[in-house]
Amino acid sequence: MTEETRLREDICRIAKSLFDRGLTCGASGNISARLSDGSLLMTPTGSSMGFLDPARISRLDADMRLLSGDPPTKEIPLHSAFYETRQQTGAVVHLHSTHSVALSMLPDTDADNMLPALTPYGIMRLGKVRRLPFILPGDPAMAEAVRGLAGKRSAVVLANHGPVVAGKDVWAATYAIEELEETARLALLTRGCGAVGLTDAQIQTVVRRFDIDWE
Repeated sequence: MTEETRLREDICRIAKSLFDRGLTCGASGNISARLSDGSLLMTPTGSSMGFLDPARISRLDADMRLLSGDPPTKEIPLHSAFYETRQQTGAVVHLHSTHSVALSMLPDTDADNMLPALTPYGIMRLGKVRRLPFILPGDPAMAEAVRGLAGKRSAVVLANHGPVVAGKDVWAATYAIEELEETARLALLTRGCGAVGLTDAQIQTVVRRFDIDWE
């Protein structure tokens, strides 16, 4: 099996799992992943993550020009910004997951670090998560907002829209965005209940132990 064939199948397998578990719905959400030659595979525009065909996934060159497959998601600028600013990025996953979106809409959510430190895994897999302001889907302003972070964040949540996570490969990006959604869910479930999260000292212990960028 070639690298491209395997990656096409992985994207479809992951997308269906995310869809089946309700982490994105309808024709929302998109995934991209980089091949070793620098080209990208990307889920097509208007497609459901639950019913992707590996043969129809878009393939783009490094300049985001379509080489084969169906037309890609309109969120190309968003994906491109992560590849440009974080050289270690091998994949980007974007969802419209319920709890992450809900947390992004609450007025007291910290825009610079929107996920409370409830478990070590949220810190280990995501670092600090920036909430970006509301921007129309597909607007190039999304890319500019990500570029403005200068590669310092691997995960953001678009207010009233959904999370976007970059990872070293499609599996790492998927695990991280699942952790983001689960932490947002925990934050909402425990809101106003007096739940005890990690202390500053515990956070710093996790940061040092796992060499996390916590700027």
